[in-house]
Amino acid sequence: MKKSIAFIAIIFAAILSNGQDLKPSTSGYAPVNGIKIYYEVYGEGKPLVLLHGAFYTIGMNWAQLLPELSKTRKVIAIEMQGHGHSPYSERKMSITTFASDVEKVMDYLKIDSADVAGYSMGGSVAYQFAVSSPKRLKKLIIISSTYKTSGWMPEINNAFKDFKPEFFNNTPLQVGYDAVAPDKTKWIKFLEQMFVFAKEPFDVGDANISKIAAPVLIIAGDNDGLDKIELAKTYKLLGGGVVGDMAPMPKSQLAIVPAQAHVSLMMQTATLLTYMNDFLK
Repeated sequence: MKKSIAFIAIIFAAILSNGQDLKPSTSGYAPVNGIKIYYEVYGEGKPLVLLHGAFYTIGMNWAQLLPELSKTRKVIAIEMQGHGHSPYSERKMSITTFASDVEKVMDYLKIDSADVAGYSMGGSVAYQFAVSSPKRLKKLIIISSTYKTSGWMPEINNAFKDFKPEFFNNTPLQVGYDAVAPDKTKWIKFLEQMFVFAKEPFDVGDANISKIAAPVLIIAGDNDGLDKIELAKTYKLLGGGVVGDMAPMPKSQLAIVPAQAHVSLMMQTATLLTYMNDFLK
Protein backbone atom coordinates (compact mmCIF):
# COMPACT_ATOMS: atom_id res chain seq x y z
CA MET A 1 0.00 0.00 0.00
CA LYS A 2 2.77 2.46 0.90
CA LYS A 3 4.49 1.81 -2.42
CA SER A 4 1.22 2.48 -4.28
CA ILE A 5 0.71 5.77 -2.47
CA ALA A 6 4.28 6.77 -3.22
CA PHE A 7 3.74 5.93 -6.89
CA ILE A 8 0.64 8.13 -6.98
CA ALA A 9 2.57 10.95 -5.32
CA ILE A 10 5.08 10.73 -8.14
CA ILE A 11 2.27 11.00 -10.68
CA PHE A 12 1.03 14.13 -8.95
CA ALA A 13 4.48 15.65 -9.25
CA ALA A 14 4.23 15.34 -13.02
CA ILE A 15 1.73 18.10 -13.62
CA LEU A 16 3.39 20.00 -16.44
CA SER A 17 0.78 22.62 -17.24
CA ASN A 18 2.72 25.58 -15.86
CA GLY A 19 4.39 27.73 -18.47
CA GLN A 20 1.89 26.93 -21.23
CA ASP A 21 0.58 30.21 -22.65
CA LEU A 22 0.22 28.97 -26.21
CA LYS A 23 -3.34 29.03 -27.50
CA PRO A 24 -4.66 26.59 -30.10
CA SER A 25 -5.52 27.92 -33.54
CA THR A 26 -8.67 25.81 -33.42
CA SER A 27 -10.32 23.49 -30.91
CA GLY A 28 -13.57 21.65 -30.55
CA TYR A 29 -15.34 18.33 -30.24
CA ALA A 30 -15.39 15.50 -32.77
CA PRO A 31 -18.37 13.11 -32.66
CA VAL A 32 -16.75 9.65 -32.63
CA ASN A 33 -18.07 6.18 -31.85
CA GLY A 34 -21.09 7.47 -29.96
CA ILE A 35 -19.23 10.00 -27.77
CA LYS A 36 -17.51 13.39 -28.13
CA ILE A 37 -13.71 13.74 -28.14
CA TYR A 38 -12.03 17.08 -27.55
CA TYR A 39 -9.11 18.20 -29.72
CA GLU A 40 -6.82 21.20 -30.10
CA VAL A 41 -4.86 22.19 -33.21
CA TYR A 42 -1.62 24.17 -33.16
CA GLY A 43 0.62 25.42 -35.98
CA GLU A 44 0.80 24.51 -39.65
CA GLY A 45 2.59 21.83 -41.66
CA LYS A 46 2.59 18.07 -41.72
CA PRO A 47 0.17 16.67 -39.11
CA LEU A 48 1.42 15.26 -35.81
CA VAL A 49 -1.12 13.70 -33.43
CA LEU A 50 -0.33 13.75 -29.68
CA LEU A 51 -1.84 11.21 -27.26
CA HIS A 52 -1.58 11.90 -23.51
CA GLY A 53 -1.03 9.63 -20.53
CA ALA A 54 -3.63 8.33 -18.08
CA PHE A 55 -5.48 10.95 -15.96
CA TYR A 56 -3.75 13.78 -17.86
CA THR A 57 -5.01 16.63 -20.02
CA ILE A 58 -3.33 18.13 -23.07
CA GLY A 59 -1.77 20.85 -20.95
CA MET A 60 -0.55 18.51 -18.23
CA ASN A 61 1.22 16.25 -20.70
CA TRP A 62 2.35 18.42 -23.60
CA ALA A 63 2.59 22.02 -22.35
CA GLN A 64 6.38 22.24 -22.66
CA LEU A 65 6.60 20.54 -26.06
CA LEU A 66 3.70 22.17 -27.91
CA PRO A 67 5.31 25.60 -28.49
CA GLU A 68 8.32 24.06 -30.23
CA LEU A 69 6.58 21.24 -32.10
CA SER A 70 3.99 23.62 -33.52
CA LYS A 71 6.64 25.88 -35.06
CA THR A 72 7.07 23.43 -37.94
CA ARG A 73 4.10 21.05 -37.66
CA LYS A 74 0.34 21.00 -37.54
CA VAL A 75 -0.08 19.47 -34.09
CA ILE A 76 -3.38 17.82 -33.19
CA ALA A 77 -3.63 17.09 -29.47
CA ILE A 78 -6.47 14.82 -28.37
CA GLU A 79 -8.06 14.29 -24.95
CA MET A 80 -9.36 10.76 -24.66
CA GLN A 81 -12.67 9.63 -23.21
CA GLY A 82 -13.44 11.28 -19.88
CA HIS A 83 -10.11 13.12 -19.79
CA GLY A 84 -9.91 16.90 -19.68
CA HIS A 85 -12.57 18.54 -21.85
CA SER A 86 -13.87 15.23 -23.21
CA PRO A 87 -17.13 14.37 -21.43
CA TYR A 88 -17.51 11.38 -19.16
CA SER A 89 -19.15 8.39 -20.85
CA GLU A 90 -20.32 5.03 -19.56
CA ARG A 91 -18.74 3.41 -22.63
CA LYS A 92 -16.25 0.70 -21.68
CA MET A 93 -12.65 1.87 -21.99
CA SER A 94 -10.01 -0.06 -23.93
CA ILE A 95 -6.94 0.81 -25.96
CA THR A 96 -8.71 -0.65 -29.02
CA THR A 97 -11.62 1.75 -28.58
CA PHE A 98 -9.29 4.67 -27.91
CA ALA A 99 -7.31 3.89 -31.06
CA SER A 100 -10.53 3.86 -33.06
CA ASP A 101 -11.42 7.24 -31.55
CA VAL A 102 -8.10 8.64 -32.80
CA GLU A 103 -8.87 7.50 -36.34
CA LYS A 104 -12.35 9.02 -36.18
CA VAL A 105 -10.97 12.36 -34.98
CA MET A 106 -8.62 12.30 -37.97
CA ASP A 107 -11.61 11.60 -40.22
CA TYR A 108 -13.48 14.53 -38.69
CA LEU A 109 -10.52 16.86 -39.27
CA LYS A 110 -9.99 15.44 -42.78
CA ILE A 111 -6.47 14.18 -42.04
CA ASP A 112 -5.63 11.24 -44.28
CA SER A 113 -2.45 10.24 -42.43
CA ALA A 114 -0.19 11.61 -39.73
CA ASP A 115 2.77 11.03 -37.49
CA VAL A 116 1.59 9.93 -34.04
CA ALA A 117 3.29 10.38 -30.66
CA GLY A 118 1.99 8.88 -27.43
CA TYR A 119 3.15 8.96 -23.83
CA SER A 120 2.44 6.19 -21.30
CA MET A 121 -1.21 5.17 -21.83
CA GLY A 122 -1.16 7.26 -25.00
CA GLY A 123 1.77 5.20 -26.24
CA SER A 124 -0.18 1.97 -25.78
CA VAL A 125 -3.04 3.52 -27.75
CA ALA A 126 -0.55 4.62 -30.41
CA TYR A 127 0.76 1.05 -30.77
CA GLN A 128 -2.82 -0.18 -31.22
CA PHE A 129 -3.47 2.59 -33.77
CA ALA A 130 -0.40 1.51 -35.73
CA VAL A 131 -1.81 -2.02 -35.94
CA SER A 132 -5.49 -1.13 -36.47
CA SER A 133 -5.00 1.77 -38.90
CA PRO A 134 -1.64 1.23 -40.64
CA LYS A 135 -2.55 3.31 -43.71
CA ARG A 136 -3.25 6.33 -41.52
CA LEU A 137 0.20 6.30 -39.91
CA LYS A 138 3.45 7.77 -41.25
CA LYS A 139 5.82 7.63 -38.27
CA LEU A 140 5.27 6.51 -34.68
CA ILE A 141 6.83 7.91 -31.50
CA ILE A 142 6.41 5.95 -28.27
CA ILE A 143 7.47 7.67 -25.03
CA SER A 144 7.79 5.52 -21.90
CA SER A 145 5.17 3.00 -22.92
CA THR A 146 4.53 -0.57 -23.97
CA TYR A 147 2.07 -2.54 -26.09
CA LYS A 148 1.33 -5.13 -23.40
CA THR A 149 0.75 -5.33 -19.67
CA SER A 150 3.83 -7.50 -19.14
CA GLY A 151 5.95 -4.74 -20.65
CA TRP A 152 5.70 -2.93 -17.31
CA MET A 153 7.66 -4.05 -14.26
CA PRO A 154 5.57 -5.90 -11.64
CA GLU A 155 5.79 -2.94 -9.26
CA ILE A 156 3.86 -0.80 -11.75
CA ASN A 157 1.15 -3.37 -12.43
CA ASN A 158 0.75 -4.10 -8.72
CA ALA A 159 0.40 -0.41 -7.88
CA PHE A 160 -2.81 -0.14 -9.92
CA LYS A 161 -4.44 -2.81 -7.75
CA ASP A 162 -4.45 -0.51 -4.72
CA PHE A 163 -5.78 2.63 -6.42
CA LYS A 164 -8.68 4.29 -4.59
CA PRO A 165 -10.50 7.55 -5.42
CA GLU A 166 -9.49 9.15 -2.13
CA PHE A 167 -5.82 8.95 -3.19
CA PHE A 168 -6.61 11.39 -5.99
CA ASN A 169 -8.97 13.81 -4.25
CA ASN A 170 -7.70 17.35 -3.66
CA THR A 171 -4.59 16.74 -5.75
CA PRO A 172 -3.22 18.61 -8.77
CA LEU A 173 -4.83 15.96 -10.97
CA GLN A 174 -8.25 16.86 -9.63
CA VAL A 175 -7.46 20.57 -9.94
CA GLY A 176 -6.56 20.00 -13.60
CA TYR A 177 -9.75 18.00 -14.14
CA ASP A 178 -11.97 20.58 -12.46
CA ALA A 179 -10.44 23.37 -14.53
CA VAL A 180 -11.65 21.99 -17.86
CA ALA A 181 -14.09 19.08 -17.36
CA PRO A 182 -17.57 19.81 -18.74
CA ASP A 183 -19.11 18.15 -15.66
CA LYS A 184 -16.95 18.22 -12.52
CA THR A 185 -19.40 15.95 -10.66
CA LYS A 186 -18.16 13.01 -12.77
CA TRP A 187 -14.71 13.03 -11.11
CA ILE A 188 -15.24 9.96 -8.94
CA LYS A 189 -17.03 8.04 -11.69
CA PHE A 190 -14.15 8.85 -14.05
CA LEU A 191 -11.59 7.61 -11.54
CA GLU A 192 -13.49 4.38 -10.90
CA GLN A 193 -13.78 3.79 -14.63
CA MET A 194 -10.06 4.38 -15.10
CA PHE A 195 -9.17 1.97 -12.29
CA VAL A 196 -11.13 -0.79 -14.03
CA PHE A 197 -9.42 0.05 -17.31
CA ALA A 198 -5.94 0.10 -15.73
CA LYS A 199 -6.41 -3.30 -14.08
CA GLU A 200 -7.43 -5.14 -17.25
CA PRO A 201 -4.52 -6.86 -19.03
CA PHE A 202 -3.87 -5.87 -22.64
CA ASP A 203 -1.60 -7.12 -25.39
CA VAL A 204 -1.48 -5.79 -28.94
CA GLY A 205 0.50 -8.91 -29.89
CA ASP A 206 4.11 -9.61 -30.82
CA ALA A 207 3.13 -10.70 -34.33
CA ASN A 208 1.21 -7.48 -34.90
CA ILE A 209 4.06 -5.30 -33.64
CA SER A 210 6.51 -7.07 -35.97
CA LYS A 211 4.26 -6.14 -38.93
CA ILE A 212 4.30 -2.37 -38.26
CA ALA A 213 5.66 -0.91 -41.49
CA ALA A 214 6.04 2.68 -40.25
CA PRO A 215 9.32 3.77 -38.65
CA VAL A 216 9.08 3.78 -34.86
CA LEU A 217 11.04 5.85 -32.35
CA ILE A 218 10.97 4.47 -28.82
CA ILE A 219 12.09 6.82 -26.04
CA ALA A 220 12.38 5.46 -22.51
CA GLY A 221 13.94 6.45 -19.22
CA ASP A 222 16.46 3.98 -17.87
CA ASN A 223 14.38 3.65 -14.69
CA ASP A 224 10.89 4.50 -15.94
CA GLY A 225 9.07 1.32 -14.89
CA LEU A 226 9.34 -0.43 -18.24
CA ASP A 227 10.82 -3.93 -18.26
CA LYS A 228 13.96 -3.26 -20.30
CA ILE A 229 14.28 -6.89 -21.36
CA GLU A 230 10.81 -6.68 -22.88
CA LEU A 231 11.69 -3.29 -24.36
CA ALA A 232 14.73 -4.79 -26.10
CA LYS A 233 12.48 -7.53 -27.47
CA THR A 234 10.08 -4.88 -28.76
CA TYR A 235 12.87 -3.09 -30.59
CA LYS A 236 13.96 -6.41 -32.07
CA LEU A 237 10.42 -7.02 -33.34
CA LEU A 238 10.59 -3.63 -35.06
CA GLY A 239 13.78 -4.59 -36.89
CA GLY A 240 16.25 -3.08 -34.45
CA GLY A 241 19.09 -4.56 -32.47
CA VAL A 242 21.27 -5.32 -35.50
CA VAL A 243 25.04 -4.95 -35.80
CA GLY A 244 24.98 -1.58 -37.52
CA ASP A 245 28.52 -1.86 -38.83
CA MET A 246 27.73 -5.10 -40.63
CA ALA A 247 24.15 -4.55 -41.79
CA PRO A 248 21.91 -1.66 -42.90
CA MET A 249 20.71 0.49 -40.03
CA PRO A 250 17.06 -0.16 -39.15
CA LYS A 251 14.40 2.44 -39.89
CA SER A 252 13.24 2.35 -36.25
CA GLN A 253 15.19 3.80 -33.33
CA LEU A 254 15.56 3.24 -29.59
CA ALA A 255 16.67 5.95 -27.14
CA ILE A 256 17.29 5.21 -23.46
CA VAL A 257 17.63 8.46 -21.53
CA PRO A 258 19.87 8.08 -18.46
CA ALA A 259 18.86 8.93 -14.90
CA GLN A 260 15.17 9.30 -15.77
CA ALA A 261 11.99 7.85 -14.33
CA HIS A 262 8.53 7.64 -15.91
CA VAL A 263 7.51 11.14 -14.83
CA SER A 264 10.84 12.94 -15.04
CA LEU A 265 11.37 11.77 -18.63
CA MET A 266 8.50 13.99 -19.82
CA MET A 267 10.23 16.96 -18.19
CA GLN A 268 13.32 16.59 -20.37
CA THR A 269 11.95 18.97 -22.99
CA ALA A 270 15.18 19.68 -24.86
CA THR A 271 16.15 16.01 -25.02
CA LEU A 272 12.72 14.90 -26.22
CA LEU A 273 12.58 17.63 -28.85
CA THR A 274 15.99 16.66 -30.21
CA TYR A 275 15.04 13.01 -30.58
CA MET A 276 11.57 13.75 -31.94
CA ASN A 277 12.59 16.42 -34.44
CA ASP A 278 15.54 14.42 -35.79
CA PHE A 279 13.33 11.36 -36.22
CA LEU A 280 10.45 13.22 -37.85
CA LYS A 281 12.77 14.89 -40.34
